[in-house]
Amino acid sequence: MSQQPTTVEVKILDKEYLVACPEEEREALLRSARHLDSKMREIRASGKVFGTERIAVMAALNITHELLEQDTMSDTTSTILKAMGDKLDTALSDSSGH
Repeated sequence: MSQQPTTVEVKILDKEYLVACPEEEREALLRSARHLDSKMREIRASGKVFGTERIAVMAALNITHELLEQDTMSDTTSTILKAMGDKLDTALSDSSGH
């Protein structure tokens, strides 16, 4: 049985937005909105980007870049852990033969 979405009010750069979301996702939505608001405020404070739309696009690009970097780091970590596991397997199989 699906739950009806509730309407949540978020505030980004002093502007209020009403967003429909399931109740169980409410806190995640609020955290996301706070993060976006923070990024947009940083960009606006830099004085290099003007206009809410441009600030929003730059914030979206920055957040996307951060997520992709984390994903790349995860891939790199997985590769390193696999290589270490392979080396450990090789070392254990070599030592068990003696």
